[in-house]
Amino acid sequence: MMRKILAAAAASFSLLLLSPAEAAAPKCNNFFACLFGAPRHHGAATLQDPALKVNGARDQYGHPITLTGGSRRETVAWHETKYPVGSIIVRTPERALYYVSGEGEAIKYAVGVGREGFQWAGTSRVAAKTEWPGWTPPKQMIEREAKKGHHLPAHMEGGPGNPLGARAMYLGGRMYRIHGTNNEASIGGAVSSGCIRMMNADVIDLYNRVKIGARVWVYQ
Repeated sequence: MMRKILAAAAASFSLLLLSPAEAAAPKCNNFFACLFGAPRHHGAATLQDPALKVNGARDQYGHPITLTGGSRRETVAWHETKYPVGSIIVRTPERALYYVSGEGEAIKYAVGVGREGFQWAGTSRVAAKTEWPGWTPPKQMIEREAKKGHHLPAHMEGGPGNPLGARAMYLGGRMYRIHGTNNEASIGGAVSSGCIRMMNADVIDLYNRVKIGARVWVYQ
């Protein structure tokens, strides 16, 4: 009995020598991992991409840009049973894109839409998805911008300065896209050539949810 009492006392004394964090820490079974430290796994790595928040990158016109990495999305009630879970609805006058995330629920994102003469309506599907897409402006756009004194590159590699932003989801025949932006101030406006623009953090969020083949409805 005396040996048991002495052993318990010794164990209690050893715990007193440890900090609360050390005393609560699980036992380490790997000497080298404990000695040098195990690698840490950071959550939401995609949304922590440093290119989402940047100063000094340049856009397609060579102008410096600033990105905040901000979001303009919210979860809302959704009771329109016509649209299956996983589908996308764009309401142009509302400047909003809805992703049906579950029964009775959708995620609403603020978007930029086509300017007058470039807006469209119809149904389509997500045909392809690309991370940090490159951009090749069509000949008509290059010529149109040249008349305004803007000289566009024949091709621009993906990156924070690229007008397609962090992600692109190509619709149908790939003429139109849902994509990010290098101009956050354009979200909520009618400024594009028909594509749907989103904040970069938001387009990443949608990209990670939506599947190839997802139905898309666009209303004008």
